[in-house]
Amino acid sequence: MSKISRDSDIVELDGPPLYDYGDKVVARFNIRNDGTYRGRDIGDLLVKKGDVGYVASIGTFLQQYYIYGVDFYERGTLVGMRSRELRALEEMAESEDEHA
Repeated sequence: MSKISRDSDIVELDGPPLYDYGDKVVARFNIRNDGTYRGRDIGDLLVKKGDVGYVASIGTFLQQYYIYGVDFYERGTLVGMRSRELRALEEMAESEDEHA
C-alpha cells in the first residue's frame, strides 16, 4: 500500500480554528487561481500580498486543514485560504512595532 504524501504532519483540525468569523486578516503571499475559482483563468492573480480581508466562512479540507473564506472587499473577491497564507492584522502591527 502506498503512503499518502501531505504538506505536513500537522492536522489543524486537532485544535480550534486559528481565526474566527469577522477577524481582519492580511494575505502573506500572492494567491493565484489554481483552477478552483470560477470565472477566472488559471494563473490569474486573485489576491496580492498585503491585501486586507475579513474571515467570512470557515470550512475544512481533506479532514486535515481549516480553509478560511476571506472576503477581500477591495478586490471584490471571496477566496478560500489556509492559515499559513494569512496573518492577523494585529500580528502585523505588533511585528512592525518590534522592528521599529
